[in-house]
Amino acid sequence: MYFLEQIKFYLAERAGKIVDQKIEPGLFSFPPDVALGELSLPCFKLGGNPAETAKKIAAGFELDGMIEKVSPVGPYVNFKLQNGYFIGAVLNDIIRRKREYGESEIGGRKTVLVEYSNGNTHKECHIGHLRNIAYGDSVVRILAANNYKAVPVSYINDFGIHVAKTLWRYLEAHRDDKLPDNRGHFLGKIYAESVEILKNDESAKEKVSAMMKKIEAREGEEYAFWKKTRKWSIDQLLEIYRELDIRFAKTFYESDFIEEGKKMIPRLIEKGILKRSEGAVIADLEQYDLGVLVFVRSDGTATYPVSDIPLALKKAAKFKPEKSIYVVDTRQALYFRQLFKILELLGQKEEKIHLGYEFVKLPSGMMSSRAGNVITYEELKEKILARSREETAKRHPDWSAGKIEKTAFKIAVGAMKFEMLKTSAAAVITFDIEEALRFDGYTAAYLQYTCARVRSVLRKGGRNWSRPAPEKTAESLKEEKERLIALKLAEFPGVVARAGANYDPSEVARYLFDLARIFNEYYHEIPVLKTEEEIKRARLALLSAVVRTIVNGLGLLGIEDLEEM
Repeated sequence: MYFLEQIKFYLAERAGKIVDQKIEPGLFSFPPDVALGELSLPCFKLGGNPAETAKKIAAGFELDGMIEKVSPVGPYVNFKLQNGYFIGAVLNDIIRRKREYGESEIGGRKTVLVEYSNGNTHKECHIGHLRNIAYGDSVVRILAANNYKAVPVSYINDFGIHVAKTLWRYLEAHRDDKLPDNRGHFLGKIYAESVEILKNDESAKEKVSAMMKKIEAREGEEYAFWKKTRKWSIDQLLEIYRELDIRFAKTFYESDFIEEGKKMIPRLIEKGILKRSEGAVIADLEQYDLGVLVFVRSDGTATYPVSDIPLALKKAAKFKPEKSIYVVDTRQALYFRQLFKILELLGQKEEKIHLGYEFVKLPSGMMSSRAGNVITYEELKEKILARSREETAKRHPDWSAGKIEKTAFKIAVGAMKFEMLKTSAAAVITFDIEEALRFDGYTAAYLQYTCARVRSVLRKGGRNWSRPAPEKTAESLKEEKERLIALKLAEFPGVVARAGANYDPSEVARYLFDLARIFNEYYHEIPVLKTEEEIKRARLALLSAVVRTIVNGLGLLGIEDLEEM
């Protein structure tokens, strides 16, 4: 248990004895001003007049070596802790736990399956897909930090109608084109082209339908070409995962489940879960207010649930999760309610959650791979990398080209991920490259720069400060901003727990920005190296705790910190 949690339990027990009732530690909050204290107990739920209850608790609370002051303010009781004890305990937590600071045992090693990056072969990976990847990866990292057995899996749609559209156009107009190095990107352009043509060409739609049937039949030139081009897209996805440091326990493919799903259809019809309707096969879910879900179109081609049902059964059998999370954009909310209901009717027991997220826009408007007006992942990466490379070279003309490139790449990846994670999943993102690379805004670059700045100060300060006794260190930290930093550091484990409970990486992102901002204000106002030796040692220890916490937090977002910048 972390220091702040221990203190809440301690204060709750003592305050509870005064008013003769059980007080939950979770009731405690933080006062609006650190000068009022570190913790505040609202008395609204304690019965009677809250202001009178607050006065009673404050009057009956005996001070000790931990508590410096207890004061009622309206319906709140504020607790101010002894400075040396408080800061010393926080630093000791961080020094002792190091990389594990912020982690908890909440999850009890329960298995949670997180399915994300459900990309499509034969289409482009754009910045909307990047949001999915960054979000899913961070949720996995945060759940793991809360002691869940978080299992990341991916499901690639490699057999849908979009594939038929791309291959139809490729064979019709591009079979003799010279192939570029990035063949996955090449297929994405052809897909966008095919969609434009299909808007007004009925004969082309018939050809695409015929192409889909041939691919599903797994025969002929079309199927052979599907296998060849599928590999191009998968290779591109694997390279993107490598660049973003994304790892999956297992990757599933739609093509491996569609035949199994087709074989299940007669049984599902027999059970009354599906029925035939005007040449199609549907799930009529009107009685659950979920409308109708088509399984097989009237032309005989399958839709997503044909493979999604056997996939879900396979995952449940293989991983035996207590909970399955699907990270897919909000437009699919109804579909997942329908899918979950069908799986429930089939007897699946584990909890299922659809983690939806909103669109990513460009400053010029919405994106769609169907219309082709997208910024692809490759284009975004190159634009950001060029800017971060330029900025790094300008700041460090003495660095080698290799060092500049390595640093610029970490900045670029950090910027891409942070922009996708700094706001809640329910918010639409407008991705602005200029804003994403600011060193003085709500950005990954600002956090990475803060890490580099702190480490520069620590290097100048030498190594004799690295293991001071926390109590003695704390005695020298008497500035109000030092107390404020310590309180912010103490909040981190609670932030990680809350982010895990809400599946919300933006909680971590906001916390890190607040911590970095408080630290930078402190650093500009308070001398660290040019002061008395004992105070210098104490302040360097505080800085060490700051950088450790920011590094741990960035790790939960999948972002690398930097030694120099």
